[in-house]
Amino acid sequence: MNLKIDVTLDYALFGPTDCLAQIYAADMPDQTLVSGLLTTQTRTPRTTPAEEDIGERLWVQETSALTWHYAAEIKIKRKTENIAELKADLPHDLPPEVVKYLFPSRYCPSDKFLAFVNAEFGTLQGGAKLAAMNTFVNTFFAYVPGTSDAETSALETFVLRQGVCRDFAHMLITLARAGTIPARIVSVYALGVEPQDFHAVVEVWLEGAWHLVDPTGMAKPEDMARICVGRDATDIAFLTTYGRTELRRQNVMVTAA
Repeated sequence: MNLKIDVTLDYALFGPTDCLAQIYAADMPDQTLVSGLLTTQTRTPRTTPAEEDIGERLWVQETSALTWHYAAEIKIKRKTENIAELKADLPHDLPPEVVKYLFPSRYCPSDKFLAFVNAEFGTLQGGAKLAAMNTFVNTFFAYVPGTSDAETSALETFVLRQGVCRDFAHMLITLARAGTIPARIVSVYALGVEPQDFHAVVEVWLEGAWHLVDPTGMAKPEDMARICVGRDATDIAFLTTYGRTELRRQNVMVTAA
């Protein structure tokens, strides 16, 4: 499967503003970047590696506007797996770089969910436990744009039982970590997402590898292109600005090539 990606960002700025963007599709073993071109109105951004060396961060300082167009094609070389059949790795067997994804983070207070996870999923292990958690989120939470904001954590989402993709991702990550399954958030481009936008999904560590899961149920792993990964939404924001900004236009389009 090849995906074509087309992104337009157009923001008004009010004085010198440092901007950090994460919009490049990552080039890695299970997804190959066929082509990619960023067109800017003014400066070319400086690139640095993103978290876990997956994807890139783009830094630039602009004064009056950030106007970018990104077009790419990426070949996806992965298939959907049956998560329920995978076994968990014991905590003491985890690679050092994976351990941090067991811990609570800003939007994923997994330490608050230990009793709930033990009561609801305590009889299950490994992938079967994760699959049950994913079914729980997909079944009992409603996808409702506009019901959460940048401050909403999994604790609020658990009470509200509604949100958008980042809220679904934070919820599943929180449950997984509380169940001793390492989990991290992933920003992706994906087919089937409505409305089209940057999409947040989850990767869980089972049987010695990371596996993609979309708790909204909108996209399959073979239809996703990773952009970047992190502990929670803090690490994967597509745009962070250090100064006043105003959205003028933003568009994300993902199609099958």
